Amino acid sequence: MKIIECPRDAWQGHHPFIPTDQKIEYLNTLLRVGFDTIDFGSFVSAKAMPQVSDTAEIISKLNLTNSTTKLLAIVANERGAAQACDFDEISYLGYPFSISETFQLRNTNSTIEQSLNRVQEIQKLCEQKNKELVIYISMGFGNPYGDLWNPEIVLQWIEKLSAFGISIFSLADTVGLALIDDISSLFNQLIPANPHLEFGAHFHTKPEDWKIKIEAAYNAGCRRFDGALLGYGGCPMAQDDLIGNMPTERLLDFMMEKKEPNLLDLNAFEEAKEMFLRLV
Repeated sequence: MKIIECPRDAWQGHHPFIPTDQKIEYLNTLLRVGFDTIDFGSFVSAKAMPQVSDTAEIISKLNLTNSTTKLLAIVANERGAAQACDFDEISYLGYPFSISETFQLRNTNSTIEQSLNRVQEIQKLCEQKNKELVIYISMGFGNPYGDLWNPEIVLQWIEKLSAFGISIFSLADTVGLALIDDISSLFNQLIPANPHLEFGAHFHTKPEDWKIKIEAAYNAGCRRFDGALLGYGGCPMAQDDLIGNMPTERLLDFMMEKKEPNLLDLNAFEEAKEMFLRLV
């Protein structure tokens, strides 16, 4: 199993600004844990997301010397992508591509068609700058807005987007309403049919639902999972009542249960948990 730790998702909707030096200290502790990737910041409008407005300032202060962990930054348009591509330390750019028209407008101020054009341009930048683009299929398991959704729509969009040369897709349960049958159906269709692509799950969940969601995806072949320590966060653009992120500690419990290889530094992990509580 591959764990993507998402502190950016945990704190982006937290209104009191977390001092930059505290974020740096926290991120450096996470880097010692040994996660595959850390979703550490965003190159988006400071007005829209003030909590991550210091992302560029943070990068040079991260201790990457003895870490195999890769950095991922979220972008919402070509301008943000160009900024992120200027930093050699960043391996991945993440773009939230919503298959709900309503949410795409709310999240990136663009229609789906405009967003598709953005993805093409961002992918070109990534290829030029030796970055890899990760597409988050927002509202990948349904939406609360009444926009049409079914598994076939998800499959069609992934086919269209992968034609641009994109190879990593994370299906996002943006508002925590994924049904177990839909999770199983989607991954059971996507993974065997696309062995050249990597598929992940970015679940938002109520505390009582964490395991059944992971289990459904895992049993269907998914091995890439996003999490956030203690389950904090969620998408502030989605709705007023946030459903929290998948708690990373639950992902670790699941890894141990399935006897998945685990090379994480658990002492650093516990230190990071305690530090996070002081941040928020």
